[in-house]
Amino acid sequence: MSYIELNNIRKVFRKDDRETLAIDNISLSVDKEELVSILGPSGCGKTTILRMIAGLTDPTSGEVLVDGETVDGPGSDRGMVFQDFALFPWRSVRKNVEFGLEVKGISKKDITERVDRYLNLVGLENFADARVHELSGGMKQRVGIARAMVNGPKVVLMDEPFGALDAQTRNIMQAGLIRILEKTDQTIVFVTHSVDEALYLSDRIVILTKRPAKIKEIIEIPWPRPRDRASPEFTALRKRILTELEKENVMN
Repeated sequence: MSYIELNNIRKVFRKDDRETLAIDNISLSVDKEELVSILGPSGCGKTTILRMIAGLTDPTSGEVLVDGETVDGPGSDRGMVFQDFALFPWRSVRKNVEFGLEVKGISKKDITERVDRYLNLVGLENFADARVHELSGGMKQRVGIARAMVNGPKVVLMDEPFGALDAQTRNIMQAGLIRILEKTDQTIVFVTHSVDEALYLSDRIVILTKRPAKIKEIIEIPWPRPRDRASPEFTALRKRILTELEKENVMN
């Protein structure tokens, strides 16, 4: 069953007397509890699509629906994880994760139970009282993931969440996200520039063309998680996707 629907989405950016068509007539459905990654050339509109699902920007035409309801602004049913962590440096790990629940006015007992669960899920139960400046990049991103998920959103939107991390930490975070997926029921839309990452994590990969973005291809990943990055099948599909992206990155 489709949980997220983009129907004939167009996005035009206007500045002064100039118009730029960024997204051209994209339609896409994402099923409940599915992880769909979006790949495409830099600047093609991947983050704009996430922001439209989040309700942070409106399509110029077309419609975005989540669970059958038209998206007309941000909502607690959607959470977002950014590349730059966006944590409050004056708050501890626990207090950062608690923030959204505090705003909702949830009881302290429920907040404690929920935060404890997600700190355990992301492996930060022993760092609950640490300050942000004491954390590594990977740990900061885990705080961001816990903060987005603790509010119980049905949709989690991830904008290159591991892009600023070194390769080893990135692989650890990817494996950690898979463990979280096994224990939650969230639907995830994941923007990345890494073909390897998309193949390792996704149920499906959406490949976009260069701007104005259209859907070039949607690839279903046939293998269960966890996946062997060194297998011939993984390597062959990675090569094919890279070839398609290289075609879009060729300068005219």
